Amino acid sequence: MKLYYHPDQARHAPASFLLRGEWAPSPEGPVRADLMLEALGAAGHAVAQGLSDPGTQALLRVHSQRYIDFLRTIHERWRELPDASRLVIPNVHPVGGGHHYPSHPVGQAGWHLHDMACPIDADSWAGIRASAGTAVTAARDVIAGAAMAYALCRPPGHHAGPERAGGFCFINNTAVAAAELRQRFHRVAIVDVDVHHGNGTQDIFYHRGDIWTGSLHADPDRFYPFFWGGADECGSGDGHGCNVNVPLPLGSDGRVFAQALDRLLEMLGAFRPDVLVVALGLDAHKDDPLAGLALISDDFHAIGARLRALRLPTVIIQEGGYPTPSLGPNLVRFLDGFRRQPNGRSTP
Repeated sequence: MKLYYHPDQARHAPASFLLRGEWAPSPEGPVRADLMLEALGAAGHAVAQGLSDPGTQALLRVHSQRYIDFLRTIHERWRELPDASRLVIPNVHPVGGGHHYPSHPVGQAGWHLHDMACPIDADSWAGIRASAGTAVTAARDVIAGAAMAYALCRPPGHHAGPERAGGFCFINNTAVAAAELRQRFHRVAIVDVDVHHGNGTQDIFYHRGDIWTGSLHADPDRFYPFFWGGADECGSGDGHGCNVNVPLPLGSDGRVFAQALDRLLEMLGAFRPDVLVVALGLDAHKDDPLAGLALISDDFHAIGARLRALRLPTVIIQEGGYPTPSLGPNLVRFLDGFRRQPNGRSTP
């Protein structure tokens, strides 16, 4: 298994975000990658450098041109406004849906930044772009014949929709990787095991029948992203039946999670995928600051082994998982489980 990261990802580093009306330290910062890289190194995993730029075509397969233009230019345009803050933070949103796409930076910020967890700094675009480039690098590795590849992506991506940032996510790295794989494989499956529903990924592929999306997550009735992730959201048009959500009661443990994962993968079997993308969240761990579930480190080993048993070429994209002493070990446990073959041996 090849593992990828690009150091430019650290350039996206807003220190705080608005939480329940108050400024709070952001859990989504460069330290996340530092902790995971440290654990990977200690476990003997070599990490290669991914692309710093995936190229516009890779992004436009899942996002609109005006959204990419917004991310690329908004900080400079924002700072030209009188009395503008250092961070791009919206103060108005088109709740209920807008009828007019504005040209003013304040209006565009409200249009594209769905919540208050996505402040943009001067160097944010470089970090966001490198995160997506790392995902594309891993996908191209599998297209070239590798059995599996892992992309350490931060900022994460699965809450980002075609024209929307949210939940610390700007470019949907999981969707970008899936669309890249679709250039080679006919049927692509995404399995999202983050504690939060991958609402952006769902939005991007909801009407498509060639990319199957499945998400296992804490019940959004009382948990972010709140408005998406119900079991009744099944896809539409060509995508009907190709979107599967399995919401779990808050506080569910590894046994409940494993049983639900088995159900999800049973439904995936009917799709007959050629290749798999795993949206790997480590934030279902009981100690994670954003946790809504109660998994322990050994549960991530079991999740990895269960997904490996599908025997599919696989790209693993890092999504959530926030700074705790367990973060790096959880990643290593997952990768160890994924690399373990049914005969007990490890794949390279």
